[in-house]
Amino acid sequence: MLDNIFTNNKIFPAFLAPMAGFTDAPFRRLCSRLGCDMSVSEMISAKAMVYRDKKTAALAKIYEGEAPVSIQLFGHEPDVMAEAACMVAEGSFEGCDFARPPVAIDINMGCPVKKIVSSGDGSALMKTPELCGRLVEGAKKCGLPVTVKIRAGFTAQSKNAVEVARICADAGAAAVCVHGRTREQMYAPGVDLDIIAAVRDALPDSVYVIGNGDVRDFESARHMVSYTGCNGVMVGRAALGDPWLFAEIASGGVGYEPPSHEERLRTAAELIAEICREKGEFAGVRESRGRAAHFIKGLRGAAEMRAALNSAETLAEVMDILKI
Repeated sequence: MLDNIFTNNKIFPAFLAPMAGFTDAPFRRLCSRLGCDMSVSEMISAKAMVYRDKKTAALAKIYEGEAPVSIQLFGHEPDVMAEAACMVAEGSFEGCDFARPPVAIDINMGCPVKKIVSSGDGSALMKTPELCGRLVEGAKKCGLPVTVKIRAGFTAQSKNAVEVARICADAGAAAVCVHGRTREQMYAPGVDLDIIAAVRDALPDSVYVIGNGDVRDFESARHMVSYTGCNGVMVGRAALGDPWLFAEIASGGVGYEPPSHEERLRTAAELIAEICREKGEFAGVRESRGRAAHFIKGLRGAAEMRAALNSAETLAEVMDILKI
C-alpha cells in the first residue's frame, strides 16, 4: 500500500502531517475527502500504549472514510517501540479499533516541544543517531513498513539529517520525512530545502523521501519537489484552516477553485459537529474554538467571530456564530 501511494499518483503525493490536538479522525477524514493521499495520526506514546492507557487507544483509532493512515509513535526505548508497533499491527490494543489497518508505523524523531525533548524523545533522538536505527529495527518487528520523521538536526551546528536518514534507511525504514528546520528553529525562519535535497541524494531510490515545511499551496509544493527531488510533500500548519490545499495540489494547479467564504464557514461547522459527535459536546466545543479560528482567518468579520467562539459553550452557539 505504501508503494502504491508513491507510484500511482499522477503528480506527487501530499500527506497530512501529525499535529497533536489537530489531526484527529474528523480532520483526517476531511482532508481525505479533499485529496490527501495519506495522513499520520496524532503523536502517540509507545510506552502509554504498552501500558494500555485508554486515552491512547482513542488516538490510535482509524475510522471509516479515512485515506490510508500511518500511526505515529514516539519513544526512545527500542523494546518498548517494538512492542507498541506490534500491538498496532495486530490490532490487539483494547479500544484501538481499525476500520482499515494502518499502512505504516511512523516514528517521531522531530517533535521540538520541550516536554517531549526533555524526556529524550522527538527531536532529542537526532543527538543519538545509532539509537534512531535501533528504534527502526525494533518497530520493523511488527511486519508493517516503518517510516521516520526527522528534522535538519538538533542545532544549526549539528545538522545531521543525512546521517540519521542513512542509519534509519540501513535499519529498514521505507520512507524518511524531513522537516527542513533544526529543533532550535522550531517553526521559523524559512525551511532549508538544501538539507531535504541532501537526504534525497544520500538515500537509495527504494527509500522514499518526503519534504516538510512551508508547503502552503501547489506552487510551494511543486518547488519543493523540483528543487529537492523528494518523492512527496507533507503539509502541516497550512492545512489547519485550508484543507482544500490537498485538492489544489492534486489538481496540479490546473482548474482549482478556492473555497468561497460560505464554504469555509460551512466546512468549519461540519468539522466541529463531527468532533462533538465523537468526543462529546462539552469537550468538542472547547477543543474546537481554536480550530474554527483557523478556518475563518482572513474572512470578513473574523475578529468578531473569533471573540464569540472563545466564549461559546454549546454546539448550537457555535453554529449560530458561524451562521449555519
